[in-house]
This record gives sequence, structure tokens and C-alpha cells, in this order.
Amino acid sequence: MDNYVVKVLQAVFITHDVKRFVVEKPEGYHFIPGQATEVSINLPEWKDELRPFTFTCLRDENHLEFIIKIYNDHKGVTAMLGRVNKGDELIIRDVWGAIQYKKPGIFIAGGAGITPFIAIFRDLYQKDQLKGNRLIYSNKTSEDVILAEELQKMLGDDFINIFTRENVTGFMGKRIDRKYLIENIADFGQHFYICGPSTFVKSISNLLIELGATADEVVFEK
Repeated sequence: MDNYVVKVLQAVFITHDVKRFVVEKPEGYHFIPGQATEVSINLPEWKDELRPFTFTCLRDENHLEFIIKIYNDHKGVTAMLGRVNKGDELIIRDVWGAIQYKKPGIFIAGGAGITPFIAIFRDLYQKDQLKGNRLIYSNKTSEDVILAEELQKMLGDDFINIFTRENVTGFMGKRIDRKYLIENIADFGQHFYICGPSTFVKSISNLLIELGATADEVVFEK
């Protein structure tokens, strides 16, 4: 596995606990929208602490971007990333990942699970090929939504927010369960893209297959 030391060009919080990192892009480094890499902090005590993060930038840009949820209560890698600033260094590795766009369908994301979809949506939007896709995005509260304005601009009425811990006028205050899927999806023969906590992905994948989706049409990180 190749290692690339990259300098942080920008590091800013975009929600109360989500931070955007723009870093140098190694020469000849390529990825497909939806893919990820292993990242660590270039400090002696942290450089071997690898964590997977998804690229959120367009692949033809001259930098790389990661949008990362910071868990300060864990006292681990993301908490340390919360203290990383412009001029510091990260280490990235080879590209990997199974979440790749195949054809129009429904994207279902939980929390920071939106990140693989950001690069996919940006790529399709740039090509004017986003029509026919829909995003169902579940978060605890409205304050947890990542890139809400950009997603709304790109997807319009096909951007659906669901909040599990608050009832906000104009939005769904519920969970994505069997009843919700039946009431809101007419065609289970289309493609589905799922990303979020492992229990979220497993539960929704199983429900979709029970309701008629085939395993080949349900795309998630295995």
C-alpha cells in the first residue's frame, strides 16, 4: 500500500461536529466518485492510526476534500482531527470502495453516511445527469444535516430530510422503517444506494430486499 503525505490547505467546521478538510492531491492520484481511502495524521503517535474516509470533491479538481464527523467523546482519531488545522499534514493511502454509481435510483443516507454520495451527486450535477435520482437523508436533528443548501440546490424536490429526534415543520419526524419505505417508494425494482452506520445499512438493505429489490440493485459498502 502506497503512502502519500499531504498538507492540509483548509480545515473548517461546516456543522457543530462536522469538519471539512481540503488537502493536497498527489500527482497521478485518481478516484471514482463514492470511493474512499485510509487516512491518518502525520504525527509520530498518530500516523499508524488509520481510518476510512470518503472523497467528497470532484475528481478533476486539483485538491482532495474530506468531510469528517468529529467525535470528541471518543478521544480517538476524529477528536484529534478536530484539532488539525491548515498547514498540518495527513497521510493518505490507496483508493478503495464498493459504492459506485450505476444508474438512477434512490440514495438512502444516515448521518455522515452522506459522504460517499456527495462526490457522486456533484459529479452527476456537473454533467447535468442528476435527474431521476432521489435522496432520503436521515439525521437526528436539522442541525446535523451536512451540506443542506448544496444538496437542496442540486436535488430540489428530490432531497428528502427525515429527523429522528425533533419534529420540524415541513419535514418528516420519523425513522426509515418498513412502513415508510412502502409509503414512499413505488418501485422496488430500481437501484438503491445505502450508506450510514452498519446497523442502519443492514436494516434498510434487508427491508428493501424483502420488499422486492434484488441484491444486485442494492449498493452499499461491504
